[in-house]
Amino acid sequence: MRPYILAETNWKALRDENIELAVLPWGATEAHNYHLPYGTDIYEADAIAAGAAKIAWEEGARVIVLPTVPFGVNTGQADIFLDMNLNPSTQLAIVRDLATVLHRQGISKLLILNSHGGNDFKTILRELGLEFPDMFFSSCNWFQSMDKSQYFEHGGDHADEMETSLIMYLHPDLVLPLEEAGEGKEKKSKVKAIQEGWAWAERKWSMVTEDTGIGNPKASTAEKGERFYQDVTKKMAHLFLDLAQLDITDRYE
Repeated sequence: MRPYILAETNWKALRDENIELAVLPWGATEAHNYHLPYGTDIYEADAIAAGAAKIAWEEGARVIVLPTVPFGVNTGQADIFLDMNLNPSTQLAIVRDLATVLHRQGISKLLILNSHGGNDFKTILRELGLEFPDMFFSSCNWFQSMDKSQYFEHGGDHADEMETSLIMYLHPDLVLPLEEAGEGKEKKSKVKAIQEGWAWAERKWSMVTEDTGIGNPKASTAEKGERFYQDVTKKMAHLFLDLAQLDITDRYE
């Protein structure tokens, strides 16, 4: 039993505990090239949240990791078979209901640990901040927290070398041989401003990539995944600690 994982712990252990921070991992269920499981984002969220919470808990932070939400925003992948979609308005309803529970229980801080590029919680948390002014809401994208070039040869953002290496380390039994993976080639927008990153339009996934991947996974190894996992969980643990210790009435310097 890990006392910082809500799904594993029990009421005897928790009923007198003073929880400082609730962490909600949020993934997605979607195709990840030919070689990775649909639950890739979920497995990553589970492992990174748990690994970071372990470090933070052992440092004295009273963190509780809620069960991972397995579905994310996949509106641009509507024609990819069994890519499951939650609309942003549905995400708002889910977070509002969970925030209501935490508020009632006296837990004032919620961090959404995001594991899927299609999820964006900023507008949701802005709205809930007005509804729950005595709570502190935050979110993070663990996959943007590290300089991936220090770990991997090839870039990308979906079923790429980073994600493939992570799942090869975390769940090697769920990864097909790399010779079965597509190359993850991405077509770029014809709109210059979108290419430059200061304009945005949702990617139509089946037009952008033939194998659903973006980024070449061919150089992936479990050893790279382990090194990256250890470092990213340490970085997330620092965030957990900072948030657990934060006085939300005196949060700026």
